[in-house]
Amino acid sequence: MAKELHDTAELEEKVILVAVEMDERNSRSAMETEACLDELEELVRTAGAVAVARSVQKRERVHPGHYLGKGKIEELKLMLETYGASGIVCDDELSPAQLKNLEKMLETKVMDRSIVILDIFAGRAISGEGKIQVELAQLKYRLSRLSGMGASMSRLGGGIGTRGPGEKKLETDRRYIKERIAELNSAAREIQTHRELLRVQRGKKGTPVVSLVGYTNAGKSTIINKLTDAGVLAEDKLFATLDTTTRKVELPNGSEILLTDTVGFIQKLPHHLVQAFRATLEELKYADILLHVVDASNPNRQEQMQVVYKTLEDLGCADTPVITVFNKMDREIELPLPLDIRAREVAQISAFRGDGLEGMLRSLENLLKSFRNSLVALIPYTEGGLIGWVHGRCEILREEHTPEGVLLEVYVDEESENRLEKFRQ
Repeated sequence: MAKELHDTAELEEKVILVAVEMDERNSRSAMETEACLDELEELVRTAGAVAVARSVQKRERVHPGHYLGKGKIEELKLMLETYGASGIVCDDELSPAQLKNLEKMLETKVMDRSIVILDIFAGRAISGEGKIQVELAQLKYRLSRLSGMGASMSRLGGGIGTRGPGEKKLETDRRYIKERIAELNSAAREIQTHRELLRVQRGKKGTPVVSLVGYTNAGKSTIINKLTDAGVLAEDKLFATLDTTTRKVELPNGSEILLTDTVGFIQKLPHHLVQAFRATLEELKYADILLHVVDASNPNRQEQMQVVYKTLEDLGCADTPVITVFNKMDREIELPLPLDIRAREVAQISAFRGDGLEGMLRSLENLLKSFRNSLVALIPYTEGGLIGWVHGRCEILREEHTPEGVLLEVYVDEESENRLEKFRQ
């Protein structure tokens, strides 16, 4: 048994994390650098490797040719030998030239944050849609760096960056990748068309759409599982699930919403990944309300909230009403909680225990009511179809059967108000 454990440890990929800490005039402080490296270490762990050391260089800006200064590169050579590491992972996205030069100077495998995230996505995509989106992102990333990946492209074996199309990539050329990207873009357009049809159908039914958004590992999948028994994979790992899930949820007043789970956000989410998942992420643009789930126990919760809002702005969702949900309140929490001036309502829950979920749903209910007007209508019995339509579409506050017809007090959206206008009392 001891030998088996030893063999497993031997097979585990060991990497050194590398970052450039900008001086005070630039964007990144020592604290921010450390937080980014903590997250990068978690990403590496999720990808199946282990970070054995860290190396940070203070510079005014990253070196345009090889990311780090030559002195730091020499230091990294010694570290690689000392720790028996098989590669390095840089916290910033490397240019093709930086990637090529670093591999040549260090004579080792060189990766960046984007490669690690893409690798995780390749291992987590389950649905056909998810696989298409991930492969498209990987191929676009690799195409942009084709000339700078010489050593890594010829290296066989496992480890980060070899999942999904990466394995096939070793035998492909630029023309094949472009052809494959064209095929995947066509498939992605079909997905987008299908989603638009679904949105039209949902709009006809009038069911409000609520999307869960938040930093990865904030607990979105746990929430949808607790409310709907959706069976979505929920692990204490980054990007535990990628595939979008939509389920019906009944609110305390008996009305229904469609609750949609989306992929989690993260700092420096690769541009190609955002582009590839645009068809999925655009669901957020059509949501009536966004449930912004925050891991209240995370020491970097404020920064994570800023990343989420920045991503929502990039997706064109800045004006969508938000309810902020502070999750994991069963853990040790530093008080006070961050003030979120962009949120219409705030809820505190423990999705794991189920605490506070009803209060969160009531917050949803109250916000949805604020979007609608109430009116009283007297609908003649001859308008049976309209009466049935109102029962299926509107929240009924009061119903009374009179000799002239059915007297209804209801909450209405714009379409319902127009249809009932001539019967308004």
